[in-house]
Amino acid sequence: MSSLKEIVDSYMQRVVGLKEHCDRCLRTERWGGSVVLMVVDAAFTSIGLNYFTAVVPKVEEFNRRFVETGRIKTLKDLTKMNLRELRKVWRNKRSWIIAKQIASYLSTLSKDDKLALRTWASNASIENWKEYPIGKIRGVGLITFQYLRMMGGIDTSMPDKIVKRVINEILVKAGLEPVNDDIEFVKKVEEVAKVCGYRPIELCWMTWLVQPEGKVMRMERYSSILQKI
Repeated sequence: MSSLKEIVDSYMQRVVGLKEHCDRCLRTERWGGSVVLMVVDAAFTSIGLNYFTAVVPKVEEFNRRFVETGRIKTLKDLTKMNLRELRKVWRNKRSWIIAKQIASYLSTLSKDDKLALRTWASNASIENWKEYPIGKIRGVGLITFQYLRMMGGIDTSMPDKIVKRVINEILVKAGLEPVNDDIEFVKKVEEVAKVCGYRPIELCWMTWLVQPEGKVMRMERYSSILQKI
């Protein structure tokens, strides 16, 4: 039976260029460094639609319509934006309520959006995550909570269904037990990353990007998009 590291290596070799994307995420520089777009991204992603075909194009449309025109420059601007206007881009009302509530809380931490997100992320923990103001927001689950922490500079992972499926598949191939509990799973990814010489965030993004869409792997199909986000 192959060792855990050999198996993880075989997956990671298929996602060349992933490190740069993860570095950008940990520097809070995704979406050109716009925390507004990161929060909107997280809120759209929370309802479970395909990230690359549904979420990314709509975040780009929001960017063109509101951010590039100067109508929304900061998280505080987002909290004040009319819901009816926002729903012209993305119809799901719950997503906008989540985005506005996250923006409202973060904007109380600092006038600098990037500093606000990074301050929150560094002080938030997966333990008792529901006790934190963002964890208390209706519609924010542990996956969204962790996604925001990653964009706020924390090297961790998300227990979403694809991440769990791929990592548990790797564990089983290595003769280890799969992990189903979400919090224990996040800890397991951190453990696997350390043992195999990678970062948790890299293992997390790898699981999404090795997925096939048609005959092409997502890493190849969306390589141009990854450079933007």
